[in-house]
Amino acid sequence: MERTKAIERMRGICSRKECCRQEIAAKLEKLEVEDVAGAVDLLCKEGFIDERRYARAFARDKSALQGWGSLKIKLALQRKGIEAEVISAALEEIDSEAATSKLESLLRAKLRTLRKEEDAATRRAKVLRYALGRGYGYDQINKVYNDIVRTD
Repeated sequence: MERTKAIERMRGICSRKECCRQEIAAKLEKLEVEDVAGAVDLLCKEGFIDERRYARAFARDKSALQGWGSLKIKLALQRKGIEAEVISAALEEIDSEAATSKLESLLRAKLRTLRKEEDAATRRAKVLRYALGRGYGYDQINKVYNDIVRTD
């Protein structure tokens, strides 16, 4: 595809949703555009690509909508080539109370599916494994789990 048409297409995509450099570069490579790095730099200069804005939106959405913990969000952003300082800033903006509340609702839902499990240790291990897979830290999971068990 012609470079100018491809850049125009990427402007449209970036106008509709936040994208990182890596995502746009992959799309441009798929379209077989010459000078992918130059095209991505142009989109950054024009403000269509902003890694900080992308990281904040990604962290906020994954935490609130999909119940991801900060560890899973951090790893996903690292895989997308986002710098460590940008990731740290994005993770600081996540509401810790809302994340804890989301973790509590996830653990309660998981515990409801494990009601038939008689052994408390097995039930606990399954819940911990589930929450660790969602990207929450062990200490945070342990505290919320113990609070749930005490109140129930």
